[in-house]
Amino acid sequence: MKGMGSRILKLMKENELTQRELAKMAGVTETAMSRYIKDEREPKPEIIANIATGLGTTIDYLITGENDNNSFENIYRLVARSSSALSQEEKFKIIEVLTKR
Repeated sequence: MKGMGSRILKLMKENELTQRELAKMAGVTETAMSRYIKDEREPKPEIIANIATGLGTTIDYLITGENDNNSFENIYRLVARSSSALSQEEKFKIIEVLTKR
């Protein structure tokens, strides 16, 4: 069974992120991130949330490997966690998409 580390690594490759970049986004050292990726250490819940945000995924996916990114609850959490990092233009684009019929 693959652990959280393999899912983190897979998403890092898909997002073309380095370990250093993801560590910075998550607020941890590069060494700590390396241990998470190798499944030598489990991150605290708030760190998992930061990693999920940096990778554009959900906490559930990182923990369980199950991917239901299209549920309203998951989309809401992703937007809520990322809202402070979004530009005004990006926020307007989201509003535009949500108000189209």
